[in-house]
Amino acid sequence: MSREYETVIGLEVHVELATKTKIFCGCKTDFGGAPNTHTCPICTGMPGALPILNKKVVEYAMAVGIATNCEITKYSKFDRKNYFYPDNPQNYQISQLYLPICRNGKVEIEVGGVKKEIGIHEIHMEEDAGKLVHDEWEDVSIVDYNRSGVPLIEIVSEPDMRSADEVIAYLEKLRQTIQYLGASDCKLNEGSMRADVNISVRKIGQKEFGTRTEMKNLNSFKAISHAIEGETERQIELLEMNREVIQETRRWDDNKESSKSMRSKEDAKDYRYFPDPDLPPICIPDEWIQKVKDNQPELREEKLERYKKDYDISEYDASLITESKHLADLFEETTAICNKPKRVVNFILGELLRLLKEKEMDDSDISFSPENFAKLIELVDSGVVNSTVSKQVFGEIFENNVDPEVYIKENNLMVVNDDGELEKVIEEVISANPKSVEDYKAGKKKAIGFLVGQTMKAMQGKANPGKVNQILTEKLQ
Repeated sequence: MSREYETVIGLEVHVELATKTKIFCGCKTDFGGAPNTHTCPICTGMPGALPILNKKVVEYAMAVGIATNCEITKYSKFDRKNYFYPDNPQNYQISQLYLPICRNGKVEIEVGGVKKEIGIHEIHMEEDAGKLVHDEWEDVSIVDYNRSGVPLIEIVSEPDMRSADEVIAYLEKLRQTIQYLGASDCKLNEGSMRADVNISVRKIGQKEFGTRTEMKNLNSFKAISHAIEGETERQIELLEMNREVIQETRRWDDNKESSKSMRSKEDAKDYRYFPDPDLPPICIPDEWIQKVKDNQPELREEKLERYKKDYDISEYDASLITESKHLADLFEETTAICNKPKRVVNFILGELLRLLKEKEMDDSDISFSPENFAKLIELVDSGVVNSTVSKQVFGEIFENNVDPEVYIKENNLMVVNDDGELEKVIEEVISANPKSVEDYKAGKKKAIGFLVGQTMKAMQGKANPGKVNQILTEKLQ
């Protein structure tokens, strides 16, 4: 990016709420399912069908607003946003323009050691549209209304971000907060968290904003970063050629690393907003707000401080564990059983993260029980298995949630502590590796490591490495 310009970025983040039913009807919100099976006359926009507001949607919206330091609007309304899309069955979307449920919030982010507050203009509730499926083979587009009416909140930031790094930090903070609240799983790959990015550029020092464009429905952090960088360069090139940036909606193609125009950007007046006549205003008393506040769970910052104090683990380890609510829950539940927090942390940050990365899984997909995890840690600590075998057993727990005690017995993986058996194998290893023995006696003490490895291999990893080292040292001397 040219040093003469700075990027100005604001986000509209759509989050699907974790309610069991839709915002205005009793249809299921489960992801997937055969097309058009989670539908009814209300969410497919049938004439005469009347919406009824899901109370849980309001509570989730308030919880997110409280956690992001917003003011709760005690007298809130729904409005109709009128537009025609094939996946929008009513030809309008029920949303909130004039009196959104939350306003004037902020969250703190940190990028490169520098802390910064990002303002939240508002959070409003609305319904999702359906989904178009384009069949290129048949050359048709078909519509699935399962998603129509799924409850959303839209979190609208102030234009306070100046780089892709700040945007990602802001999104990470929102995702983390909302997951801790249990308000959404925020899975970008399933569309339960989506971001529209508003981008403009201006000369450094200029107070007025430049003309902005909007990049729609970006569903990965990688795509968001690339879209911001690509659109920034495009706008700067236009300005440097004395050409005008057009206010429009654009779509980012991550494969082509470029964007294309979708349509000119609508203003609020183009949507012909008016109050929804079928839904009464929402009156939120102080008692309801206080009840939501009282039920707020421990968020990441509080958890981080408690972990350092209660579990005596390093700030670095605590910060990694608490980045994910799923990992934090697993850590707490396992530690409550075995009371070995440092051992639990080491397994999570080592083997568990390795397996998640290797299998391209999300930590929300972890399905093994804390009981089996804790049992393995106790078996390692009591010397029943060594660290090498424990990794194999943990892999089985990860995949199949096996009982480690049963698995170890059935596969004869217990540590061999029989000195006679160990000495016999060690003597065979010494006889088979005279060069390493000579090296050790010549002062190359590292040569014993090779001999230990060969012994462990011969014992199929079931020996106690410390005992192997001790017996080898005695025999070589």
